[in-house]
This record gives sequence, structure tokens and C-alpha cells, in this order.
Amino acid sequence: MALRDDFYDAVDQLWHHKLRTLLTLLGIVFGVGAVIAMISVGEGAEEEALNLIDSMGVRNLIVEERDIDKERLKELRKHSIGLTLSDVESALDTMPFVLNYSAEKDLDVHTLFSAYAQGDSSVQGVSESHFELSRSAMYEGRWISERDDRLFAQVAVLSEEAAAQLFPQRSAVGEIFKVNHVWLEVIGVLKNKHLSKDSFQGVELSVNGNTIYLPLSTAQKRFKHAELSSELDRFKLELKEGIPAVAAAKSLEHLLLKRHGQEKDFDVLVPAALLQQHKATQRIFNIIMSCVAGISLLVGGIGIMNIMLASVLERTKEIGLLRAVGATQEDIRNQFMVESFTISAIGGLLGIALGFALAAVISLFSGWPVAWSPVAILISVVFCCGVGLLFGIYPAIKASKLDPITALQRE
Repeated sequence: MALRDDFYDAVDQLWHHKLRTLLTLLGIVFGVGAVIAMISVGEGAEEEALNLIDSMGVRNLIVEERDIDKERLKELRKHSIGLTLSDVESALDTMPFVLNYSAEKDLDVHTLFSAYAQGDSSVQGVSESHFELSRSAMYEGRWISERDDRLFAQVAVLSEEAAAQLFPQRSAVGEIFKVNHVWLEVIGVLKNKHLSKDSFQGVELSVNGNTIYLPLSTAQKRFKHAELSSELDRFKLELKEGIPAVAAAKSLEHLLLKRHGQEKDFDVLVPAALLQQHKATQRIFNIIMSCVAGISLLVGGIGIMNIMLASVLERTKEIGLLRAVGATQEDIRNQFMVESFTISAIGGLLGIALGFALAAVISLFSGWPVAWSPVAILISVVFCCGVGLLFGIYPAIKASKLDPITALQRE
């Protein structure tokens, strides 16, 4: 008999026992659905992590001022004045493997508005190289220049979100707005990176969300700052290609401790190490979820074997009749194998739909990003069909070896 006829017979048999078929399919459907949902969430998390690390700069070291209470800060300032541009210059002079740097100073904002709207953006003073080290892209306008910094220019670069908030339905470049008591002109708008998070592995990031950027000197000289605050809130150092980031971080920490009177009033963050930590966590997550999905598929496979064995018992007389009219053992075996494969294939297709739905629900309620991997989806369906074939082998062989005379006599 042709495989096409076997397929039609298989569909007819499954349709004839709809409830039994549905219950058998559940294990396969949930198994494939779990695999696809797990892969989608995992791929989304990996993509998001790579985007966040790209914003931090995988070859950067990030030094941040620690959050210290006021009383402790008063005592600490006797030994350390906090992070300064002198720290950056010292690192550049003593660490030949550093290529570039950027520095940042956060502002306390109590007033932010334009002629068209009010805003709630965060405001930072940054050095001209900040955008290069943060892998930023310009939407319109120009970057902050060395001349802007030298002249304490009252100019600003806005993120897309900040521009849309302050200047709705219009181009922001060339417009003016006010931060606290200072009027600023918009010279550029950055492309939005569309990141769903502004932190990675517990580290807060500056990722062009709702942010306004000023020249560093403008932020330092034209705005008031809290008493005892340091000159910088953070700075980044870009390392040469091939330099071990963790070893470089230890050297930098040693240098800064000497300059700060052995006071640990800063943290050195290593994006490359954070990425490796994330990958290790993601790997464990994938292994656990794969085991859960594998168990579901195993249960589904056992269900397929069960229904196929029941089908052999129910159709014993039919098998005997087919053998009596000329069907070979191979024909009988193929018929049951096709039926087993059909169950698993249908379960796989339904599992894909369930996996997409599960991933969408997880993304909706948790805020986690999802990403679809066609190759992974194909592998899960192929594996599912393989499970169906594997667990259909024994019932198919048992059916093909039934004695025709005995089968015809079976009531």
C-alpha cells in the first residue's frame, strides 16, 4: 500500500477515536510548547543581554561612585575627594592598554520644560567620547564636541524619548528648553536602542532611555551640586583588543585605592565578566527547561505507544483480513508507523502554536523579551516526530507479526 493511503487511513483512525487521540496528543503538545517557549524566552534574554552589554561596551571598564550615607561621606572626604578627571588621567598615564575614556556627571533636576511641554528626563553631563563608548547612534543633528566642552556651551543631545516628550510632533534640533535655571539648545537627537531594561545583572545602566546629555564642563560649572559630591559619578575606560578585562580591572582598582587613600568609595564593573556570568546562568536555565520539556515529550511518547498498542488489539481482526488479501508484514508495519508519526506530527504543529502563545503570555506578564529561532523550532518538531516514530516501532512490529489465521479468529 502507498504511504499516502497509509496516511489517509491514519487520519481516519485518529478521527474515529477523537477523545483518545486528543488525550494522547497532550503530552506531545505540552512538550513541544514548553521547548519552543523556553527557546523563545532564552533567545530573547540572550539578545537583550547582548544589546545591554553593547551599550556598556564589552571591552570597557566602568568605575562608579558608591552610594554612601551623608555621615560616612563626611568622614570619607577627609581621605578621598571621590572620582575625578585626575583619576582618569592617572589611569591613562599608567595603564598603556587603555585606548579611550568617557566621563559622566549626573544632575539633580527640579525643573525641566520647553515651550511645548514639561519633561521628567534624567540629565547627565558627559565627555565627548561618551557616545562612542556607549555605541550610540545619531538620529538627527550632531554630537557634543570638544569645543562645546571647552566653552561650557549651553547645548544638549537628547534621546528620542526625551525629544518626543519635550517637543511632541516636531523636530527638536534647534529648539531650546530649560533645565533648572539654565536654558539649553538641542543640537542632536539619538536613535532609541529599544531596550526593555535599564539594568544588567543588578547594574544600573545609562542606555539612552529618557535621558538628556550636556557637555561635562557645562554640567559641572553651570549647575549646582550636592555638598561633598565628587567631580564625576562614573567613568569608562576602553581597553585594547585582547587585554583580559578582569586583570585590567584589578590593576585599575589598585591604582584608584592608592589615589583615594585606601578608601573603597567606588566600584569597578567589568561588562565582559557580567556577560560570562549571564551566559552561565542562561545555560543552567536552558538545561533545566530542556529536561522538563524532554520529560513531557517522553510522557507523550509513552502515550503514543499506549494508544498504538490499544489500536493493535482493537484491529486484530482487520489486520488478519488485510494479511489474508495480500498485505505483507511490511505493509502492516508501515501503516502503524505512519499512524504513530501522524500523531506526533499533529502534536508538534499544535505544540508550535502553544509555544508561541506561552511565550507571548510570559512576555506580557513578566516584561521579558522573546525572540523566535526558526532553526530551534524546526529541531524541536523533528525531535517530536522522532519520538513518535521511536515509540511507534514496537506496536508496529507487534502488529506486523500477528498470525493471519489467529487474527481472523479473534473476537
